[in-house]
Amino acid sequence: RGGAFLLRIEDTDRERSTDAAVSAILGGLDWLGLTWDGEPIYQFARADRHREIAEQLLAQGHAYRCYCTPAELETMRETARAEGCPPTYDGTWRDRDETKAPAGVKPAIRFKAPRTGETVIDDQVQGRVVFQNSQLDDLIILRSDGAPTYNFAVVVDDHDMGVTHVIRGADHLNNASRQTVIYQALGWELPAFAHVPLIHGPDGAKLSKRHGAQGTEEYRAMGYLPVALRNYLVRLGWSHGNDEIMSTQQLIEWFDLDGIGKSAARFDFAKLADLNGHYIRKAAPAEIRLRLQAALPEMADGPEIAKGLDRVGWEKLDAVLPALMERARTLKDIAEGTGFLRAQRPLKLDEKAAKQLDDGARATLAELVKAFSAAPTWDVAALEALVRAYAEQSGKKLGQVAQPLRAALTGSTVSPPVFDIMVALGRDEALARIGDQAA
Repeated sequence: RGGAFLLRIEDTDRERSTDAAVSAILGGLDWLGLTWDGEPIYQFARADRHREIAEQLLAQGHAYRCYCTPAELETMRETARAEGCPPTYDGTWRDRDETKAPAGVKPAIRFKAPRTGETVIDDQVQGRVVFQNSQLDDLIILRSDGAPTYNFAVVVDDHDMGVTHVIRGADHLNNASRQTVIYQALGWELPAFAHVPLIHGPDGAKLSKRHGAQGTEEYRAMGYLPVALRNYLVRLGWSHGNDEIMSTQQLIEWFDLDGIGKSAARFDFAKLADLNGHYIRKAAPAEIRLRLQAALPEMADGPEIAKGLDRVGWEKLDAVLPALMERARTLKDIAEGTGFLRAQRPLKLDEKAAKQLDDGARATLAELVKAFSAAPTWDVAALEALVRAYAEQSGKKLGQVAQPLRAALTGSTVSPPVFDIMVALGRDEALARIGDQAA
């Protein structure tokens, strides 16, 4: 749309707005490839501006000082609950003379919400939503310590920053009514509101930690690529025909609020993994190696895997990385697939591999050791030609030769192509592993 992407850190809640929390936001956006224009704006740094507007509302009669103590407010809430009413503020100081204020009590500033009529939100996703003003609370806009509250601060900041569209979760729809009356009291132009349905877990409940990962860094640690996560997230609750795989440029060109549905989308890890596998296969091996190196410190067992690859040499991974990428759905799959590279002799055979290595197979390996030792070059084509020639001469099927070879080289019956493995391991290590299992 030709607009600016501004980043605002809403850090007026000082206890929750730790350096670690802010770093997670900045790092997560950066990793996802969502780069903003200019420097981040910190809401707490604008507290003087918020207080200025609060004083303006006081002067115009749209706000008042409230001297209720925390104990009085709690009694008020308990009374409302007992009467079956919402636990809202009863307006004690709404029209009360401030000269009767108790000594030593620092007041909060409350917005004087309209009591009659209705507030209408023409939401670009939810449609026309009507709120009865009789249900609006006189919300605190400035706490007794002078700190602004969320619903007030965002109105001031959105106005000052020239925000034209407020697109957010449907759980903020009620806030839109509270913010709208503040806009109206200040005579400011309303932004367009669009409240997007929340993402639910596979069970239909609101997505939470019990469903799996939550923060961006957790998806990164699970081995997902940012391009895959971007693509997947934008398709939750929004569609462009039957298109599933979309480039970032296509997303920019195609995205429109009209494509957002009203019902909640369900997060499906299997679909995300499939999409991630597609992007892994499309990527260059060099990029995947860099992504893997960056992600390993955060993965379960990742530091140990990284240590093993450091020991054998990362260049050994390059020979088998394309094959590992072909089968992987996450970077974690690739990391785990490097086990044969990191293994130290003598290899521990899994049950299926051990069954492959009967007496006949071990005799075959002994003959292959001699043939491989005489190989003039150590590359995939030469090694494959040598094994095919041996199979033809001995009257064996290629699988009867390759499977015991795979078991001896990896300790497993599942791996990348066996000749890629031999090249990756190098002549000395490959011959030593085959020799360990030969008769």
